[in-house]
Amino acid sequence: MQKNHNEPEMPSSVFVALVGRPNVGKSSLTNHLVGEKVAIVTQKAQTTRNRITGIITKGPVQYVLLDTPGIHKPRNRLDSRMTQTAAASLKDVDVTLMLFEPTGEFTESELGMVEALRKAGPAIAVINKVDLLNDFAALEARKKQVEEFGIFDAIVTVSAKDGTGCEELFPLLKRYANPGPHYFDDDAFTDMPEKELVAELVREKALLFMREEIPHGIAVTVESFKERPDSDLIDISVEICCERKSHKGMIIGKGGQMLKKIASAARMDCEKLLGARVNLQCWVKVREDWRDNDRLLDNLGFAKP
Repeated sequence: MQKNHNEPEMPSSVFVALVGRPNVGKSSLTNHLVGEKVAIVTQKAQTTRNRITGIITKGPVQYVLLDTPGIHKPRNRLDSRMTQTAAASLKDVDVTLMLFEPTGEFTESELGMVEALRKAGPAIAVINKVDLLNDFAALEARKKQVEEFGIFDAIVTVSAKDGTGCEELFPLLKRYANPGPHYFDDDAFTDMPEKELVAELVREKALLFMREEIPHGIAVTVESFKERPDSDLIDISVEICCERKSHKGMIIGKGGQMLKKIASAARMDCEKLLGARVNLQCWVKVREDWRDNDRLLDNLGFAKP
């Protein structure tokens, strides 16, 4: 029986993991596709620590994106959990997007992920940052290198920064969708709790403003989140946890200036996110070597996948 093209499409969903080396643009691509800021973005590697869900609903199809930590050689227990989170995501999805830099050598961790994908199921290669290239031959050479892996159903070139090629991903991903009701409300853009989004915004500002050796030694948790009755004001108290007493002094800064700078920038983003005025209080505490302490990692929300 021939299908009636006027029949409405049945609802369907597709779960997609985004994997790749640190700073390859996974969070930028997630944010661009979602159209909202669900993942923090900085120039520093290893910005994403947990698996972040972005949701896009286009008509009958719901796309659920899992932005994972960058794959790299672990240096501590936090790094190990991040790497495990990225690997575990491959088991939970219908298709994987693996992002690549447009030039340069593949890392050992990238080659390991390619081998994992060989056993995990369908995957699409995404060569990002094409806006940085003015050499067509270099891009063609990269596409040929990726094609030689022999595991990708398609190779797409994009710029998550300016949006080039990003919309082309949706029809490709739609092929892997499974019929059934949507898992999230059609107007949802993430399943992350507001508290978690606020903590990430504070950590993003610390990453942007602090010196290289400190940011990856911090974690941020929201200790209280209270909406004032009969008011559009939300009182939020945040703890910034660091590993050394010397780091605490640097985060606070001379006369408290650095902490004020972090809090002020984060408050503006929190107000955009929450659609309300925010009274943001940030406190700094020292928890020595928390990145190698399983109990503290659990308490700070970095659960084992």
